[in-house]
Amino acid sequence: QVQLAESGGGLVQAGGSLRLSCAASGRTFASNCMGWFRQAPGKEREFVSAMMSDGITDSADSVKGRFTISRDNAKNTVYLQMNSLKPEDTAVYYCAASGLAFRLGYYQYEYDYWGQGTQVTVSS
Repeated sequence: QVQLAESGGGLVQAGGSLRLSCAASGRTFASNCMGWFRQAPGKEREFVSAMMSDGITDSADSVKGRFTISRDNAKNTVYLQMNSLKPEDTAVYYCAASGLAFRLGYYQYEYDYWGQGTQVTVSS
């Protein structure tokens, strides 16, 4: 059974940092695109960042220069380093694994497996 388990969320003041982790089990995703999405209260889930196995990444304009996605294929884990956090970054953050191997995924339907989410709250 495939499972994605996020950790690292919490409460932080504006300008602070958090590092989210997502550990996958049940199969390896070393060759697959992995991504992070978020959903703020009353809003739709949105793309945050994604990374291919060869290291190619992309992020939403709202987080570029502040958030960095990385992965450790040996640990089957993907990370999201979040710096210079803003109150508008407050959301539940989800990691996801896609079946894509040769391009990045930007849409929820491109991802087959999802974590349960971890809450990130940024106070002003």
